[in-house]
Amino acid sequence: MKIAIVGAGAMGCLYGAKLSAVPGNEVYLIDVWKEHVDAINADGVHMEEGDELLQYKNVQAVSSAEDVGVCDLAIIFVKSILTKEAMKTNRAVFGAHTIALTLQNGLGNIESISEVTGNNTIAGTTAHGATMLGPGKMRHAGVGVTTIGELDGRQSIRIREISDLLEKAGMETVISENVMGLIWDKLLVNVGINALTGITHLHNGELLDHPEIRELLEDAVTEAKMVADAKGIKLSSNDPVNHTVEICKATAANTSSMLQDINHHKQTEINMINGAIVREGKDLGIATPVNKVLTNLIIYFQNSY
Repeated sequence: MKIAIVGAGAMGCLYGAKLSAVPGNEVYLIDVWKEHVDAINADGVHMEEGDELLQYKNVQAVSSAEDVGVCDLAIIFVKSILTKEAMKTNRAVFGAHTIALTLQNGLGNIESISEVTGNNTIAGTTAHGATMLGPGKMRHAGVGVTTIGELDGRQSIRIREISDLLEKAGMETVISENVMGLIWDKLLVNVGINALTGITHLHNGELLDHPEIRELLEDAVTEAKMVADAKGIKLSSNDPVNHTVEICKATAANTSSMLQDINHHKQTEINMINGAIVREGKDLGIATPVNKVLTNLIIYFQNSY
């Protein structure tokens, strides 16, 4: 299968490298970071995984989608704030039958992708963790399940084929009939963790060590659940606050992606996470004051770079 990974950050490299190890796959990483592209083409993707240092040399990297051409599958891994532009810039990989899979965080990705791919859009979530170490180098920081599904919940032939493909690459994969609910499940976790870690510079687990911070986490997730309920979203957990707390414990030593962005003076996905709750809440007439404060503080930090 010919596969494009749009956005070759840590997660894009993880999935691209693993898929490139499956015989018969032709995998291209598309990214604008020239040093990264050059390093991959010179020596492959170097991946730290537990105590092992793995090298994947079958994956190719490019800066231009025109150098790839139409693919069978495109997995979108750019930051949510860049999705719309990335779909426009990388239009060359999307043909009439190209399946586009988003495993991104936040809201709005499906809509931006579907403007280009229409009904060929599928979605999912990933519980894997990965961190960039430098050009061509990354760490597989945590192993988890990939969940994918059709937007309407159908058990289609293509969703089973993509699931099989990921399984062959060593990525445990589950097909869900409620993928939108799972996207919101993950969104609520990110709502509770990401902005607070970005503001406080605490690791995930440390948020629970401070009662005043934990209270903000609980309030932010509670507001988001009110919005989800009003939209008719079927969440997997009846208690998303407790679910978020458990995720904090399970990833206690992790540095959240938003804190990594803050530390590296990069733009964050705040407007697609807490900011999305604020927008959706406003449309529904639901007050979301905690999420608004968290959104505005992160935006303030970004504007201070």
